[in-house]
Amino acid sequence: MRVKTFPGGVHPPECKLTSHQPIEEAPLPERVIILLQQHTGAPNEPLVKKGDRVFTGTLIGKSEEFISAPVFSSITGKVVEVGNFPHPVLGRGLGVMIERDGEEEMDPSLKPLGESERENPQALLQCIREKGIVGLGGAAFPTAVKLSPPSNKPIDTLILNGCECEPYLTADERLMVERGEEIIEGAKIIRKILNVQKVYIAIEENKPEAIQSMQRCIEKEEGMEVAILKTKYPEGGEKQLIQALLKREVPSGGLPLDIGVVVQNVGTCLAIYEAIYKGKPLYERVITVTGEVNKPKNLRVRIGTLFKDLIDFCGGLKEGINQVIMGGPMMGIAQSTLEVPVIKGTTGILAIKNTWDSKEYPCIKCARCVDVCPVRILPTALVRIVKFKRWELLEEYHVLDCIECGACSYVCPSFIPIVQYIKVGKEVLRRKAR
Repeated sequence: MRVKTFPGGVHPPECKLTSHQPIEEAPLPERVIILLQQHTGAPNEPLVKKGDRVFTGTLIGKSEEFISAPVFSSITGKVVEVGNFPHPVLGRGLGVMIERDGEEEMDPSLKPLGESERENPQALLQCIREKGIVGLGGAAFPTAVKLSPPSNKPIDTLILNGCECEPYLTADERLMVERGEEIIEGAKIIRKILNVQKVYIAIEENKPEAIQSMQRCIEKEEGMEVAILKTKYPEGGEKQLIQALLKREVPSGGLPLDIGVVVQNVGTCLAIYEAIYKGKPLYERVITVTGEVNKPKNLRVRIGTLFKDLIDFCGGLKEGINQVIMGGPMMGIAQSTLEVPVIKGTTGILAIKNTWDSKEYPCIKCARCVDVCPVRILPTALVRIVKFKRWELLEEYHVLDCIECGACSYVCPSFIPIVQYIKVGKEVLRRKAR
């Protein structure tokens, strides 16, 4: 069978150290830090104060804005502080510290939707919103918003994203192997909300066990198909995935819904299933702790668990490690402390020995960055624009179309931090807009 793909991209070493490691339950943390901004959109306001006792699944932060997602306690215990804490993306942010005080107790208000409610698309959508579900592939966009397209933009195709194209990360792969049936039940909920008939489960060809598992799960399902894609980065990017599968192109500045498509991560589908059928808010997720740790693992962890605790559970860091990243090596974010908590968008914790040559050399005009760019912009031109502060040219050269995948920086022989320059350009545009 010919595998599908998109133009451009790169194939870095896969380093899937934990592909065959079953998901383990991480120990319940003694304390957690639940950050109030864990999603794209408006931050939450705290609903608890120091001294309050909370259960597992208690609502502790919420915003009334449309683009937002509430947060919940992930353990049973006492609120010991509401304050400013290290944030793996923003540097620092408002959060709630909770210390465990005994056996786990679920919040008594949690309950699954009834049978009649599960037939109502609006009730399904409201439950997804209330349970704080966001995209678990890393972007953390509120799922209820994504599943509410304008009435003039009908959706005809749903794509479940199981590509997991970042090196090292294997959490989605193991979910498809171990919990495929529940993922498909989550997909059926989405299909009911969007009223779509065609569903693709997109998986890269380097995950044969996941492919077989998902094919078994959809044997009796109408309108569902496992699509096998070439192992290439960033195959899991929404726009690249749509182009590879459907040969449709998301317009510049547009969204997948503009061409009738919604893409959802397989982990998000599982979270939707658990919200609807178990009444479970998003207070835990599966991540990969990997790289230069003594015992790499796939772990189900409570949101708010500190990186340090998870690394210790995996046997600690190997000698000489000088960098820990949230996410994968291509798009992940280097951390300045291990006292930072897991958030909804944490796909993995990667420990590496950074030997990157930090010295930037002059561009040799080889055009490798242009060849691999998956959105077909001119990265080298954008670097010059930023260096010479020709801000008026940024939009003309489509700086906002950049998905910051890092493929350009990866292939650059001059070690130019291309993505960092492009981020500077984007920030300049945002400030001008404000």
